[in-house]
Amino acid sequence: MAVTRRRFLGLGAGGVAAAAGLTGCGSRSSLGGRDELSMWCWTGSVNDSLIATAEKGIAGTDKKLAMTRIGGDYKTKVLTSLAGKSLVPDIIGINDDVATYFPNADQFHDLRELGADKVEADYLPWKWKLGITPENKMMAFPMDTGPTALFYRRDVFEKAGVPTEPADVAAAAPDWDSYIQLGKKVKAAVPGSAITDNITSIFSYALAQMPKRYMTAEGQYIGDGDHIRNAWDLAVRVVKEGLSANAQSGSTDANAVVTNGRLVAFIGAVWWAQLGPKNAAPKTKGLWRVTPSPGGPGNRGGSFLGITKYCKDPEAAFAFITWLESAKNQAQSFLDPVLFPSTPASYTDSRLTAPDPFFGGQRIVDVFADSAKKYPGAYFSPYDTIIGTPLSAELVNVEIGSKSSDQAWKDAQHQINRELTRAGAI
Repeated sequence: MAVTRRRFLGLGAGGVAAAAGLTGCGSRSSLGGRDELSMWCWTGSVNDSLIATAEKGIAGTDKKLAMTRIGGDYKTKVLTSLAGKSLVPDIIGINDDVATYFPNADQFHDLRELGADKVEADYLPWKWKLGITPENKMMAFPMDTGPTALFYRRDVFEKAGVPTEPADVAAAAPDWDSYIQLGKKVKAAVPGSAITDNITSIFSYALAQMPKRYMTAEGQYIGDGDHIRNAWDLAVRVVKEGLSANAQSGSTDANAVVTNGRLVAFIGAVWWAQLGPKNAAPKTKGLWRVTPSPGGPGNRGGSFLGITKYCKDPEAAFAFITWLESAKNQAQSFLDPVLFPSTPASYTDSRLTAPDPFFGGQRIVDVFADSAKKYPGAYFSPYDTIIGTPLSAELVNVEIGSKSSDQAWKDAQHQINRELTRAGAI
């Protein structure tokens, strides 16, 4: 969705709310009956059995949960509801683009006023910070995270004569340059091998390791800085070395390169284990391993929960979300639907530490837990989507050969500046 529309919705929504006096709890604009707390989330964002328990009654309250799983364009439905101040749920799930909701922060409770500070120590500090607006309002409560690691085919690495055990692979490829050199050795021994599905994956995961992104918290655009250009040049280099499978996201090739064995290594978030090899190449069970990412720990993905100002009982809503996102329940959510916890206490739970047969009996949680704890964190701005979209699109143009790297970079920056100016961000 264009940021200009997002910005319009956020600012317009605030104005309407003030005029109508609908910022108090218990507004008729909230969804559900008086004994219910309504909640919206997208499919696969919560553990079904935990939700079923809350639908029978939220412990310590006189409320029960009324959950709606929304398909299609979830964010559009949420922002439209907030803009119209009509039939707004009490609790809203928010994806990793949480900053794009910050312009609507006036429609959410400050969770610290409901007691969030009492449980802050239970969560990863960088994750906690992402739900706080630049104006220091805690708008969103931590759910899952997306720590990154290097997935690789042990059997192919063995055939190529390179290190095969996780610790040895990590030692052989501690940074991006050594990872590229390792990939070249594998490709030379096993022709056709690729270490990424496409150019934008390398860019995205390099960015996911950085302590800064596209804008500062003060609103300065830095997406044309050296750190972004370095990630861009790295992605282009991987393509020029012939190490990308050129399987663009959303294409039929995206799964095919995993199924046919061409993608032999991939730097990805924890959720890629299920989305990638377990789904697209089930016959490779036992052949994959996981090790720390070249370039350091990173994070890509993860979600939040917010309590709207229309909530019938914000104290009961807060009791529910702190129960749902407790260390015990986040461990259960890792099993289904594979949501990696934002609560470090979960990382020693037996449900996470069990050996994974798909990865040769490796305790993969150890790798991802280390990544989650060491990730430096970065500021995400409400404008990240319109900044990132042109960069990704122009990188694809480089990979398919329709533009030179320099021309694509110049075109991306031109479009970004135009859109940010139009949105009033610069």
